[in-house]
Amino acid sequence: MAIAAEDTSLASRFKDLSENGNSTCSGTFTESIATMPSTSRIKGSCCSPMEMKRYVEQVNGLTKYRDIAMIPSDPYDIPSGIAQKVMPYYDVKLTSTEQKAYDYAMAKSEEKGPCCCQCWRWKMYGGLAKYLIHERGFTGEQIVDVWDLSDGCGGGM
Repeated sequence: MAIAAEDTSLASRFKDLSENGNSTCSGTFTESIATMPSTSRIKGSCCSPMEMKRYVEQVNGLTKYRDIAMIPSDPYDIPSGIAQKVMPYYDVKLTSTEQKAYDYAMAKSEEKGPCCCQCWRWKMYGGLAKYLIHERGFTGEQIVDVWDLSDGCGGGM
């Protein structure tokens, strides 16, 4: 908890998110995102307990993408409005060049995809990747970075 002492705000957020999450891997939860108020939050990990050290690394690492509104700044506290905007991109057909970038990310990311299982995070971060590749020209390497920093399954890497 030495890291927590350095940043009481992050430590407080970590405590809240790790103890009061609403995220699950169920299909019902995935479907419910479309009808959530856009201001509501999808909070917590879905598969394993969060780890403070990893959480701090992720939140600090994601600051490099703060100018891109579609990339959540906290992988354990996601505005449902962002999820609602990027999830439809999951079904977008990419060009062959764009698909190569996506395939690279699938092969090289820690989870071998946008999440450890094909839950709402898979569809949301898969859609985010397609948005970033198609609309922002992201490379496969950049998608790997976003996915690895955004891993919301809990646990460490």
